[in-house]
Amino acid sequence: MAFLSRRRRGARLAPELGDQDLGMLLKSLLATTRTGTFATTDLCAAQLSRLLGQEPGDWDRRTHRLGVLAGFLAGSHLARSWATREPRDANALVLHAWTEVAHARRQGGLQDAAGTVESCLRAAELAPEDPTPWVALLAVARVERWAQPRVFGVWNEVLARDRWNRDAYLGMLGYLSPEEAGSRIQVLEFVDTLRARMPANAPCAATELTAQVQQYHAVLERGGFEALVARNHWSQAMAAQALDRVALTWVRPGFLHHAAALADLNTLAYALLAADRRVEARAVFDALDGTVTAWPWQAGGDPVQEFEQARRRATAGM
Repeated sequence: MAFLSRRRRGARLAPELGDQDLGMLLKSLLATTRTGTFATTDLCAAQLSRLLGQEPGDWDRRTHRLGVLAGFLAGSHLARSWATREPRDANALVLHAWTEVAHARRQGGLQDAAGTVESCLRAAELAPEDPTPWVALLAVARVERWAQPRVFGVWNEVLARDRWNRDAYLGMLGYLSPEEAGSRIQVLEFVDTLRARMPANAPCAATELTAQVQQYHAVLERGGFEALVARNHWSQAMAAQALDRVALTWVRPGFLHHAAALADLNTLAYALLAADRRVEARAVFDALDGTVTAWPWQAGGDPVQEFEQARRRATAGM
């Protein structure tokens, strides 16, 4: 009966995804940084240190938290102040470097590339088992467009510490794309090699589908007739097979258990709707329960509005 049905939650951007501790910290940082006092820096640094000190060795969750915090703090002085006060704190150094990269992506370049690289390398020296200094350095390499041999050297340092690091694989996917320092052929080779070796539920499982969505976006951006028939992309063998491989398994409870699983489900929901596979998309939207990530929905406009419209299309007639 209708009154017994599950109530659908409204769509909302939630960069923390399912990480409640991270979500609470983001709210606390937003509240405390409004005061703008020196004491605020100490309080925020203590909160950051406490969160980043949790669950040592869980590199997947640590990478997720650092990436979200870097995006949240980009443009603020908090991460720099913390690293300046604690120059031998690996957490402070990595967050500072990653925040500088996030700010550079919005502004078009790093203000102090050498200093950002140095922060990554000092963090790597202080925490030799930790992959996140190398993940941050890989992000620097993308912004600075380093040559491929140098980038692959950084990439190998990540893999030596965290074989299936999600951010690293997606970072390399971006670096190898035609829009950055590679080609379509290199993207295909990279995805093929990964698919042959990767566990189906690895943290980087969405790399192949992400590549397909990026290619779809590239077609849309060309405009004209190509954009009008862009949906045909999802009828092509590689794109259709990429969806077939994950459409049913990813929505099984507990199948994806990495920190950014909800981000990958957003990618899947978007791709299924683009391919007009509405029945499969319904289960994905149910699993998301309104949690929205900016990418890939922002390609069509406001991500929350795009998500809601897609969800309505998927559930129309139910």
